[in-house]
Amino acid sequence: MMLVTSGKARLFALVAVAILSSASRARANINDYEFRLVEAQFKTGQAIVSVSLVHKPDDKPAPNAVIFATRLDMAPDGMESMTGMIEPALSPDPGVYRFQVDLTDAGTWRISLAAKVQGESGTLQGRLILKVAP
Repeated sequence: MMLVTSGKARLFALVAVAILSSASRARANINDYEFRLVEAQFKTGQAIVSVSLVHKPDDKPAPNAVIFATRLDMAPDGMESMTGMIEPALSPDPGVYRFQVDLTDAGTWRISLAAKVQGESGTLQGRLILKVAP
């Protein structure tokens, strides 16, 4: 028995494939992502701060983001001009971004980050608070 496909059926199949393909590539909103501190308590001195980047709707890590802006300051304690060294560090875990920081004083520090998330338009910005004890 031979199956004959009509032109309409073939067109319907092509349209269905196109819709399913575009749905699988649908992009989320940049606001569906956020930075989260892995740990928020530190001692003064050199430290490694780990920050996870997650897709909030499914709570999954977002690997391969490009972090292009970083800042470490004491703005939460009213000293925004008091800045500290912050540099990227290697991370073995996908979706976790690590930074070498110099926490020179006890108090409350803020890390400000800006990133491009792979496959998304717009820039993700985050501000995270660190508590630093002597």
